[in-house]
Amino acid sequence: MPKVIVERHGPILLVILNRPEIRNAADGETSLLATAAFDELDANTELRVGIITGAGGNFCTGMDLKAFGQGDKARTPGRGLLGITQTPPEKPLIAAVEGWAVAGGLEACLAADLVVAARNARFGIPEVKRGLVATGGGLWKMPRLIAHHIAMEMALTGEPIDAERAERFGLVNRLTEPGEALQEAFVLARQIAANGPLAVMASKSIIARQADWDVDEAYEAQMRIAGHIVDSADAREGAAAFVEKRAPRWQGR
Repeated sequence: MPKVIVERHGPILLVILNRPEIRNAADGETSLLATAAFDELDANTELRVGIITGAGGNFCTGMDLKAFGQGDKARTPGRGLLGITQTPPEKPLIAAVEGWAVAGGLEACLAADLVVAARNARFGIPEVKRGLVATGGGLWKMPRLIAHHIAMEMALTGEPIDAERAERFGLVNRLTEPGEALQEAFVLARQIAANGPLAVMASKSIIARQADWDVDEAYEAQMRIAGHIVDSADAREGAAAFVEKRAPRWQGR
């Protein structure tokens, strides 16, 4: 049974973590397989959006501690756990979460651009309970997304929060009933895939990088990333489609 299942649904690439017997904890092989899938997402011009989810009612519980104890390295060098926690894909990525998303599983959610969660989902960084530190991005990404004291509570107690609390804090975009997170993630993915691919990637890049920019840097960086798009074929097509009251035919150039 493959540890990662990859499916293509038109312009959407679905990556399923497939180790349900251990709540989709990741070992080195799992990360390498996921990394290859996200490389394909970025390399294939026909793919517009990625979705990551877990099999068997859970998202991911982070690093496979049993494999770790035997010397396994769960992180892909230069990319992080599942190939995304350190270096996310350039194209949009949605996490569809059921059940547990803890440790590296939460950090994978933080690496995604949008999170859809079932009401039975649980989010946490319990590393301190095992004498470890959440070095996959959770400790510096969370305070950028949620209040300082909430991030401290999660990091220092190691206790999880439920999906409704996560949604209230801004960690989750949309809540669903159990079993429906992936379906709702596809709704979001199709909305994104219908838009101009160059504009979508540039918009993601600007939002992802803007935190440390001052005003002058922000405008200069925006033009570096997106200035060429105004002269692109897609920009002309978007305007023409609006005038002609039809759906745009994107070319990605």
